[in-house]
Formats: sequence, C-alpha cells, structure tokens
Amino acid sequence: MGRMMGAMALLLAVAGAARADGDAGRGEKRFEECATCHSTQAGVNGVGPSLHDLFGRKAGSLDDYRYSPAMRRSGITWTPQTLATFIADPQKAVPNNRMPFAGMPDAAERADLIAYLEKASK
Repeated sequence: MGRMMGAMALLLAVAGAARADGDAGRGEKRFEECATCHSTQAGVNGVGPSLHDLFGRKAGSLDDYRYSPAMRRSGITWTPQTLATFIADPQKAVPNNRMPFAGMPDAAERADLIAYLEKASK
C-alpha cells in the first residue's frame, strides 16, 4: 500500500510539473493579444519593448526602448517565475509601470504564454 501511495504521489507530481511547463501552442494563441504591443524579433519595438532574448535580461535594459522609471528601477531579471508574477498583475508587481494590461490571473494561461515565449524569444 505504501509503494502504491508513493507511486501515486510521484505520478501527481510529474503531472503537475508537466502542466506547470505550459503548452507553447496554446501560448502562441495567447501571445496574439501581446503582439499588438510586443515583438519577439530582435530590435523590433512597438508600444512595448521587444521580447527577443527576454529570459535572463534585466527589466528596463534595452537601450533602444524608453521604459518607465518604475520598470528601470524594478531590479527584475526576467525568468519564467518573475515573468509569471509580472503578467499576473503588472501594476502590483511593478507599480507605476507603463504597461496598460490588467493582468492574466489564470496560472495555466500564464504557463502557456511563458512556454511559447521561451521558444519564440530566442
């Protein structure tokens, strides 16, 4: 019985981890809303900065984009986790930033978007 419970716990943990990784295909669809302001191409800024090479980059650091003072001072380095926190509620994460987005409260939707960005922003 103990082994069965352990196996079930392991299965649930693996299933949860797989879900946490998100689905890049669904994330691409979610990115359509983001694409009105952001690009994943290097040097292509819109209303929002390019998201090319986003992960590992310090927030507010592109030389060719005018960030809000709040974003420049945020101290954030973009990782899947910091991006998930930011996307959930941008104004709570970085008060007074210029991103006019109410947030994406659904964790599964954020995971999908981040999975897409991890592939598309390289």
